[in-house]
This record gives sequence, structure tokens and C-alpha cells, in this order.
Amino acid sequence: MKRKATAVWSGTGKEGGGHLTTASQTLNKTDYNFAKRFEDEPGTNPEELIAAAHAGCFNMKLSFVLGNAGFTPERLETEATVTLADGSITGSDLVLKASVPGIQKEKFDECADEAKRECPVSKALSVPVTLQATLS
Repeated sequence: MKRKATAVWSGTGKEGGGHLTTASQTLNKTDYNFAKRFEDEPGTNPEELIAAAHAGCFNMKLSFVLGNAGFTPERLETEATVTLADGSITGSDLVLKASVPGIQKEKFDECADEAKRECPVSKALSVPVTLQATLS
């Protein structure tokens, strides 16, 4: 399986701009620029997209891990925070709030840790990945 996206950029790093398009058209000429990336101007940026990919991937992997252990999650809500510092992504921090009927805390933590280690996006990132998991 392969997934594709295209980025187009014109101009300098600070004054220029570009757009992102995914093959699915979920992003279709979505603007990005210096201010969206570094100055909190509304809009997306590469780090935000990595965070979304990490949170989504982690939730799906955890769902599979829980299913293999005999549990069906009622709800998995994960917030991923990707940190950019000194021109490098330095980490991705996952905060999970989960509702999984019938699971004990120890088993839940074991499953969540496995998902953190084994989700494809975690594996692709060459930075520390942290996880704070809460079971309700």
C-alpha cells in the first residue's frame, strides 16, 4: 500500500507560500506558509499533520491490540502534540483518554504501551514518543 500527497511552494521560506494536496483530496490545495507554521496563523502545517497522523494511527493500533486481547473500546480519544524546536521535530507526546469496558488498569496500560511502540507512525518517527494514558 502506498499513500501520496503533493506539496507546492513558491518564494522564500519566510515570504513564500504553498499548498498541500492529498490523493484522496481530503487536503485540496490547502494553503501553508511561514506564519501558519511558526506564528500560529490559522491553517495547517507539517507538524500539525504529523500530530493528526500519529493520534489517528495510535488509536487504530490500540483498537487492534485491545481486540486481540478480547476487549472492544467504547471510545479512544488521543491528542498528539508534536514539538518543533531549533528546526527539528524533537518529540511527539500522546495523551489518551479511553473507555474500555471490562479491562483492568494493568492490562490497559500494557495494551496502550504496545500500541505506542508498534503503531506505524511511532515507528517512523526518530524522536522520543511519550504516552499519558487515562482509563475511565
